[in-house]
Amino acid sequence: MGGKVLITDNVATNRIVLKVKLAAACYLPLMAGDGASCLSLARAELPDLILLDWALPDMAGLEVLRHLRADPATRDIPIIMISASRDPSIALQALAEGADDVLAKPLDDPVLMARLRSLLRQRDSSGEGAVRGAALRALGLAERAEAFEGPGLIALVAARPDMGLRWRKELQALMPDRIVLQSREEALAQAGPVPDIFVIDADLDGPGGGLRLMSDLRSRAASRHAAVCIVRGQMGGEGTAMIYDLGANDLLPAAFDPREARLRLRNLLRRKRRGDEMRATLQNGLRLAVVDPLTGLYNRRYAGAHLAAVAERARATDERFAVMVIDLDRFKSVNDRWGHGAGDAVLVAVARRLHANLRPGDLIARIGGEEFLVALPEVHRPEDAHAVAERLREAVEEEPVPLPCGGSLRVTISVGLALSPDGAGRRAEPVDAVVQRADSALLLAKSAGRNQVTIERSAVA
Repeated sequence: MGGKVLITDNVATNRIVLKVKLAAACYLPLMAGDGASCLSLARAELPDLILLDWALPDMAGLEVLRHLRADPATRDIPIIMISASRDPSIALQALAEGADDVLAKPLDDPVLMARLRSLLRQRDSSGEGAVRGAALRALGLAERAEAFEGPGLIALVAARPDMGLRWRKELQALMPDRIVLQSREEALAQAGPVPDIFVIDADLDGPGGGLRLMSDLRSRAASRHAAVCIVRGQMGGEGTAMIYDLGANDLLPAAFDPREARLRLRNLLRRKRRGDEMRATLQNGLRLAVVDPLTGLYNRRYAGAHLAAVAERARATDERFAVMVIDLDRFKSVNDRWGHGAGDAVLVAVARRLHANLRPGDLIARIGGEEFLVALPEVHRPEDAHAVAERLREAVEEEPVPLPCGGSLRVTISVGLALSPDGAGRRAEPVDAVVQRADSALLLAKSAGRNQVTIERSAVA
């Protein structure tokens, strides 16, 4: 299914016709005949998009829109307002209350379906999908700040300089944002801050030139998530549908009303900033899933996957790799005598010293309370790996660790070292067995007096 779409219309025939069209396009239609039913279904089902009629029997569609935007559960759902009137004031009111678009009846089917695809694509790419949003809220990662009202950066890319100057004059009088004129080359160069929104003439440098620029912007990582509003002379029909399907976030007629343009651009800016927030939240969530919050090193989950990749590369390139399991000596006594704050300070300091004495391509992870794992790819000789382990041991022991309560503490580590098999045995031993051999070597280092490196030798030769 392409997503759940809530159809709200007081005329049963209209609802049924839209239901058939949406179902044929593999959407899951939901239907409401009045405002109260719309609000109830929206909260219960969390649809991916809402088609909302302007005139409803129990309350105005505009009032329903206000309720939907005021409710944390539904405020980010894309909403298309549908009206039987082409009165421009209706579009202004709906856009001012947060509607994503306003379409007039009779609906142009290609444009309607393209607009649905466009808004659902934007919602999905920004991380605002209902399931994903619910998961983030459950994890406490989707708390939202107040509605965005800060200034943004809007670039106008017009076919003629006088046209761009007119656009900027009309919009700047109504908007707090920074509005700049750019050529096609300047838009693609991205020498400075990337605009939040590009307003592009569809016929830039000839028919279809603006659409080619939009495609170029979408192909670049820096501008991929910028909003794009296309300005074109003839609205409606297959051409408009194609522009939405090519990636436009919104359209404006060539002779646009600056008041409507302001509302559309501010709504685009708000949704674009919300998408930025959601992507940052998701990225931070992914980072927290693989990073130890105290030391900033990778955690056990990441270490296992990374080490498996190291082993696979070693088999493919006929190389060996080394694994170290490192443990702080007598760490329990640090917590018992100086407290857990001092223990945390020791762990952070040791993590920094270990990390600073490894190559950029080496892996270091905290895999237990005071236990660390290091993997060294492309190790040619056991002596090389042993030298690295000794360097780590000396770096930890060299300087006492300052404690939060004052004073300092000398810290040492024990290191168990193992190398992957050479020759025919390379493919026979799983990576977990290499780690187990390093762990066994660590136990030998501990039993032999601590503060030393022990290399497990059964697979050295």
